[in-house]
Amino acid sequence: MRRLLARLSVGLLVGLVGVASAIAQVAPPTMTARSWLLFDVTSGHVIASHEPDRKSDPASLTKLMTAYLAFNAIKEKRLAMDARPMVSQRAYKAIGSRMFVEPASPPTVEELLRGMIIQSGNDASMVLAEALAGGEEPFAQLMNREAERLGMRNTQFRNSTGLPNAEHYSTPRDLAILATRLISDHPDFYKLYSEREFTFNKIRQPNRNRLLFVDPSVDGMKTGYTEAAGYCLISSARREQPGAGFSRRLIAVVMGAATESVRITESQRLLNYGFQNFDTVRAYSKGQELGSYPVWKGKDVLVAGAVDRDIFVTVPRGQTEKIKGEVERVEPLLAPITQGQRIGTLRVKLGDQVLAERAVLAQAAVDQAGWIGRLWDGLRLRFTK
Repeated sequence: MRRLLARLSVGLLVGLVGVASAIAQVAPPTMTARSWLLFDVTSGHVIASHEPDRKSDPASLTKLMTAYLAFNAIKEKRLAMDARPMVSQRAYKAIGSRMFVEPASPPTVEELLRGMIIQSGNDASMVLAEALAGGEEPFAQLMNREAERLGMRNTQFRNSTGLPNAEHYSTPRDLAILATRLISDHPDFYKLYSEREFTFNKIRQPNRNRLLFVDPSVDGMKTGYTEAAGYCLISSARREQPGAGFSRRLIAVVMGAATESVRITESQRLLNYGFQNFDTVRAYSKGQELGSYPVWKGKDVLVAGAVDRDIFVTVPRGQTEKIKGEVERVEPLLAPITQGQRIGTLRVKLGDQVLAERAVLAQAAVDQAGWIGRLWDGLRLRFTK
């Protein structure tokens, strides 16, 4: 079957403003961290980055994957929040940051999660890993399988904690993927990342993410430090966009900062840069009709097309009116057509840059015409280029 390209210009809906892009007209702030990335969760666009695929020691950022697997297990009822997993000697004697678990009085899974997330407890991470997989090594295998499933192509885990290992690494891009999935897949558990302190065994420890105390829009995520990794921070912030009817969420990943204060200030700069210099736009809504397209050999001569979800894009501030849509449709489009069948592709563009791409789906079924109609359209198609 021959395919011809037919394009339809579709203007941006006036007044619908929304979320994310990768076109930087305003230069990002000066950064000293080894690698970093600013990601718009709503649109799925990278706003700015520096060496986003550089493999580095992620330190305690690793615990995002440990938490993600624990949340999966709780959701699937393989682990209960009130369960009290055994505390091994290995976990009890863990080095680095700890929540100070005791073998004689094991904490609940809920307490372990808070100890790992808020206090960055290596002991808590080990107890959870042993409860889910029997030990650090088999748990690391689970971590790597999950990383592959999520599309984290440049990540390899060797433990649940982020303690130094030459074969344990990740990248800003991969960690942004993981952070985004944790937020979207487990919104109820994500609330733990906004808690500012946790007391266990009469030991009170504040959340190591100091941005929680500085920026009210920041509601997570995780810090990390080792001598090899430097100071690392994944921060997530959500701010309302005036008049848009929704809020934007940005994630900043900073790896290899020189000091704790540098990772805080550079993360804050990235978040402010993204919110102040870019707009996120709801370019098209789920079910919004994009046009009606000719159907050959069908009982109906036209079929409406639409996308199956809202499409958000991020663009430099002041550029929203320049966004346009272009539909590349299947031609000739032959009956029978089923509802939901792909009949084209919508590309949302700013200038020559494609910001988003989504399938255009038939909004109704179209049955074949009778034999006379099919014969007539067949003859017409022979003379159609």
